[in-house]
Amino acid sequence: MKAIIEANKYVELTYKVIDQKTCHVLTQVEFPLGYVHGVTEILSPRVMDALEGKSEGDVIEVHIDCNDIYGPRDEALVVIESIANVPAEYREVGTAILMENDNGQTKSFLVTRVDARTVTIDGNNPLCGREVIFKLEIVMVRDATDEEIQYGGKIEAAPDLSNCRAVPL
Repeated sequence: MKAIIEANKYVELTYKVIDQKTCHVLTQVEFPLGYVHGVTEILSPRVMDALEGKSEGDVIEVHIDCNDIYGPRDEALVVIESIANVPAEYREVGTAILMENDNGQTKSFLVTRVDARTVTIDGNNPLCGREVIFKLEIVMVRDATDEEIQYGGKIEAAPDLSNCRAVPL
């Protein structure tokens, strides 16, 4: 009988996040991601709830309206700046920029567009305003050890360095 996902089970899974409108894969985890169910919340609560009761080999799809998680898109968080005013290290799409307001609060922005004259920087979460499908494949389910429950995941053995020798600098 296959183990099912419930509290204190060690689970490994892979997943894709697919834009429901365009069917484009927005992100994916190809190497199994491990956690202890009920101890570590690695994905949104709705996805974690959908995993409950599933077992190794199951593939599930969870539809999520990201407005429920991140709120509606706020166009006031989109800044279009002259490229001349943007340091060269921030002129690449995908670059994260941590900005601070007058009160000392910080927020992460992402460079979303660069052209010959402007750089667009967006403070909205990239999933904001989208409906997505989390497609998850459950790779493994087993009882977690006491140590895994304590730390929320698999405990890897430290590498054996006993045969290594120091190299002078």
